[in-house]
Order: sequence, then C-alpha cells, then structure tokens
Amino acid sequence: MIEPMLEVRAVMWEQYTRLHRLVVKVVRADEVCRRFMTIPGVGPVVALQVKTALDDPARFNRSKTVGAYFGLTSRRWQTGSSIDIQGRISKMGDDDVRRALVEAANSLLLRYQGWSALKVWGLKLSRTRGRKRALVAVARKLATIMFAMWRDGSEYRFGAQQDVPDPLVQAIVTEAATA
Repeated sequence: MIEPMLEVRAVMWEQYTRLHRLVVKVVRADEVCRRFMTIPGVGPVVALQVKTALDDPARFNRSKTVGAYFGLTSRRWQTGSSIDIQGRISKMGDDDVRRALVEAANSLLLRYQGWSALKVWGLKLSRTRGRKRALVAVARKLATIMFAMWRDGSEYRFGAQQDVPDPLVQAIVTEAATA
C-alpha cells in the first residue's frame, strides 16, 4: 500500500519542480518581476502573482488603492455619523495574491537577516499592535511598493540606516534575529 503512494509522491514532486523551473524561467525573462524580487521576502511566485494581478499600472490612480484592491484594508461599518466600527480586513480581491503577499511579509519579518526600513517598521508594529496586524500592514505596504516600482520604473530602496540606531529598534532587530 505504501509503495504506490511513494511513487505518486515522487511523480508529484517531479512535476512540481518542473513547474517551478518554468515559473523561474518566465520571471527571469521579465524585467518588472526581476525588480520586484529585489525586495526582501519576494520570490518568483509572489512577483509573478502580483504582476499578473495588477495587469496594468495605469488602472490605479494612487498607490494606496492597490492595498484595497487586494483586500488588505480594514472593513468599515458606518451608520450616519454616530457609529464607525473598523473591522478585520475586507478580503476582497484575489485570495491567492493576498496570501502570497502575507507570506512575503512573513518571510521579510522572520527570515530575512539583513536590514531594511520596512522590516524595522514591521517589527515595531508587531511589538505594539500584534503579529497578525503587522503581517497584513507589511503585506499592504509591499503591494503599494511593488505598484510604485512598476509605475515609476524605480528600484527598491532599503531605507537609510542610521549610524547609531535607536535602542528600541536595535532591541527589536536582535530579538527577531534570535527568534
């Protein structure tokens, strides 16, 4: 019984690696996806998903609307002027792209060992507001950064690292590196 299951697993793994090689080949040929992959945490799958989901950067007037397009903004419930409740994220838009952006944010915050202003901001937010909210906020910011990079043709900038960093920032970065 186990031998046929192992054979099926081997065939599935072979097809997965073949598909992954194809995705990497497509991404290497695309200049926009290569620029997206300069962002820490963003790999070929995330770059390709975001590019295909956005399709044309001229569709959006402002970069802030990209987060809402992927459902990474909070839901609001308002009645007149008395009740204004902010809920969880709206989850409108493409589920796969939203999931990929959150995974990229998770990779940036937890696995990336280098320094980035986005990582420091996300870690500070994680400490004050919680890990899940920080992941969604970093994912939303990643989406807006990727859109702006595509629209302007610019490269990703890690941000200016201060010579003497804030002690709180230093503690957060070292805490994340040891976790």
